[in-house]
Amino acid sequence: MTTGFQETQELGKKFASTLMGGEILALYGDLGSGKTTFVQGLAKGLGIDKQIISPTFIIMRTYDLGNREQGIGNRNFYHVDLYRISTEEDVQSLGLLELLNQPENVVVIEWPDKIENLLPEKRVNIYFEYLGDDRRQIRIER
Repeated sequence: MTTGFQETQELGKKFASTLMGGEILALYGDLGSGKTTFVQGLAKGLGIDKQIISPTFIIMRTYDLGNREQGIGNRNFYHVDLYRISTEEDVQSLGLLELLNQPENVVVIEWPDKIENLLPEKRVNIYFEYLGDDRRQIRIER
């Protein structure tokens, strides 16, 4: 459980240290449950200095993570928000399915229930629940 904005971001930042690349994080929860706040901390933990805002209207934002090691291409952090997506077909034109299969990237998807049938089985599900008084229950299932 987190009890505020700062703690939710700190949890994301700590969780980032467990990522190796190739992870798909599916974030489930209602509006205001802390998903984007968690992603902001996650991005900080991955070394991203840019301000992270929800990509609700553009659907996907890309952030460069740099080279993992010499000889390996650039790694990217993709923050995807499917709130405005109506059908699975809408996602296919985004190129998201190709990104899910690139082992060097980290892909975070808000509102993954909209493409549940397209998500790979190997992913991390993170569930957010707002409990009131700025408290959030966050459950991570690997």
